Amino acid sequence: MGQSNFVDYVKIFCRSGNGGSGSAHLHRDKLTRKGGPDGGNGGRGGHIILKGNKQLWTLLHLKYRKHVKASNGENGSKALKTGADGEDIILEVPLGTVAKNAENGKILFEITGHDETKILVYGGQGGLGNTHFKSSTNQTPRFAQPGEPGAEGWIILELKILADVGLVGFPNAGKSTLLSVVSAAKPKIADYEFTTLVPNLGIVKYRDNKSFVMADIPGIIEGAHEGKGLGIRFLRHIERNSILLFLVPADTMNIKKQYEILLNELRSYNPELLDKKRILAISKSDMLDDELINETKKDLPEIPAMFISSVAKTGLAELKDLIWQKINS
Repeated sequence: MGQSNFVDYVKIFCRSGNGGSGSAHLHRDKLTRKGGPDGGNGGRGGHIILKGNKQLWTLLHLKYRKHVKASNGENGSKALKTGADGEDIILEVPLGTVAKNAENGKILFEITGHDETKILVYGGQGGLGNTHFKSSTNQTPRFAQPGEPGAEGWIILELKILADVGLVGFPNAGKSTLLSVVSAAKPKIADYEFTTLVPNLGIVKYRDNKSFVMADIPGIIEGAHEGKGLGIRFLRHIERNSILLFLVPADTMNIKKQYEILLNELRSYNPELLDKKRILAISKSDMLDDELINETKKDLPEIPAMFISSVAKTGLAELKDLIWQKINS
């Protein structure tokens, strides 16, 4: 997923179709000069619908589509003919897309399943024809119901990456390197902070043709929940991960403190993130000998921890075993 092509936020103006008016027609033919009401109903205005597509990973295709307008329903006509419904507009979105009202920030719904469809903006109902208003005291109503207007407004679509494992760590902790080694993903890797500017996804193959999805989330810094660094833009992607894999480099002065800083950023953004299963991986551990590893183990957080090296490819099989166990526990 190219960094320039990844879009996880769009704001679009949506307008659904107006409902068609009911008909006030009175039946006439060669044999009937003054017949009763036979006006049909108006058609429904077109909806604007979101549809989940598991093949999509970005909202790029909607970035430049600022206005979305569905067509109006047609008016009813004689002989009880109902007007045609307006054509619905279907917008395909990646799984994990959240729709919000742009004015008040209220979440409308989320799309999490392939081919799942939900109506984003409802079209106006068609008006009833005059036949519906016939009664014992009014045999020939000469009026019908107008169609309801459609709805309009600004909508925000936000993408929250759906992945089994989310990598959490400071910039340059080795997250991108790990993803590139355990999957076929090719994230940008360099020796400077904020190499990763967008989330990267990789499918990690496991035993017996099994697999799980890992997401490399752009690096967090202290104060990210307040907008520092890359801010909270990417913290929301962690909300959809089943397991949080914290990466702290082996050359960190205080591994436990750095883990607690990361944990605090997640807590400040969304306390519910702390309910997720957590694993700690000490990356770049090829820099440590056995004595240093044993010494480091004495002051680690009380969560499952592994010493790994993406470069030396040590500890990776054991890490995948632990991840699979957590996913299925």
